[in-house]
Amino acid sequence: MRKLTYYIACTIDGFIGDPEGDATSMFKYTDGEYARWMGAEYPETIPTQGREHFGIDGPNKHFDTVIQGAGSYRLALDIGVTSPYNHLRELVATRSLAESPHPNVELISDDLVGRVRALKAEDGPLDIWLCGGSTVAGELVDEIDELIIKTYPQVYGTGMPMFGAGFEPRDFELEDVRAFDNGVLVRRYSRKR
Repeated sequence: MRKLTYYIACTIDGFIGDPEGDATSMFKYTDGEYARWMGAEYPETIPTQGREHFGIDGPNKHFDTVIQGAGSYRLALDIGVTSPYNHLRELVATRSLAESPHPNVELISDDLVGRVRALKAEDGPLDIWLCGGSTVAGELVDEIDELIIKTYPQVYGTGMPMFGAGFEPRDFELEDVRAFDNGVLVRRYSRKR
């Protein structure tokens, strides 16, 4: 059974973007030792154009599939990129797009949980990456097997939370913590079932 991993960047106070979902203020931390680690350890999470720019051409290490919401996908569409993770199988949870703009992008307009359960049941050595956003993570919170939280040294005060879900405690176990010289902290948790 494959895992669903929510691999996400957030602020110290747990926001993945400002109130409109913009997280560009965090980009200034994606350099140096941390950038080298991301490129070496999670190369598949770097968009295809970024991989080309930085000369990352190695195999995917953890994920062969990415799921994201329409808001996250819209960021790529707005700059003319119809398959931002063309090196992965891409799925977009959306009710606003009626037709996929790229053959590599599968749209999911209903039964997101059922589609994710089917993906998890597939055979394969690599897992599924939940890229964002908040609403999709909220819908899939009970399907998430692992959290990898990249905490950037910023406080927003308000914004888009990691999970757009109602209150219900869910337990995870800390597996690993790594601190970088630029103040970024990466924590990995596994789901306690």
